[in-house]
Amino acid sequence: MRRCFLGVLTLAVVLQAATADAQPRPPKPEWTAPRTPDGQPDLQGVWTNATITPLERPAALAGKAFLTDEEAAAIEKRTAANRAANDKPGPLETGSYNRFWYDDGTTVLSTRQTSLVIDPPDGRVPVRSSAEARRDDYAARNADGPEFMSPWDRCITRGIPGSMFPAGYNNAYQIIQTPGYVAIHYEMIHDARIIPLDKRPPLPARVQTWMGDSRGRWEGDTLVVETTNYNSQGWITTSMASGRIKGIPHTDQLRVVERFKRVSKDVISYSATIEDPPIFTRPWTISFPLTSDPEYRIFEYACHEGNYAIENILRGARALEKASPKK
Repeated sequence: MRRCFLGVLTLAVVLQAATADAQPRPPKPEWTAPRTPDGQPDLQGVWTNATITPLERPAALAGKAFLTDEEAAAIEKRTAANRAANDKPGPLETGSYNRFWYDDGTTVLSTRQTSLVIDPPDGRVPVRSSAEARRDDYAARNADGPEFMSPWDRCITRGIPGSMFPAGYNNAYQIIQTPGYVAIHYEMIHDARIIPLDKRPPLPARVQTWMGDSRGRWEGDTLVVETTNYNSQGWITTSMASGRIKGIPHTDQLRVVERFKRVSKDVISYSATIEDPPIFTRPWTISFPLTSDPEYRIFEYACHEGNYAIENILRGARALEKASPKK
């Protein structure tokens, strides 16, 4: 009799557990961003985006939008091995000497994206052949005059959205909020952008600048920043980390829409949609997380070496021309 009772009791416990498992579990509460004193979602802090994930999807990963954990680990291991094998300066080499001077990340994006470009779906920038030809022409004439050099080399700016793209070092951004404004301080090349949120109209079209004219607004917890009024002298990206897109120009028709949303205590989701019809066949979008790093210290980026280097490059080129036999 006791054995029968225990059997019934055991069956009841099993059935109760099975019933509990069958019940729909309540969803985890959505993370809520903290607020500034004036009620804005708080994006403030120092954020970084160093990564070995490329701007465009490599041909070897065509058709693959995301890596598995195993694939990501293999890429990170291979990258570390390649860097270690080549971590030595060449004879008479100038610049950064060795890997100690770089800070371009050791991991792929936490999202496991195979490229920073998420649209078009193939992870490639839809750039026109005419823009690539202009890029190649400027590269060939790099020493002809400063106007053919990168705006970054000239210590002017990396532009918008280029200032947000990961580079070889100095991948830190400080966001500061005050009532009616958001400010972003870029570690690389000492840029600072002040974004008004007060619904003021954009500047007249005739007023054009290197970084454009930004206007922000909140859509729920997402900060949306639209930038127009660019001059036609900048590049979409100036960093070697950008592969074939380094040196692609933009025109005064460039329009960039960025989105910042804090999705956890330590992560801001960032994206930018770029359109410039004379340069690209269609709009394209880049996306990656910004990761909080409270211990990171941003130091001054004094771009004087670029100013001296440009003078020396041009002087050297003129000396070579003078020494070369005339055709």
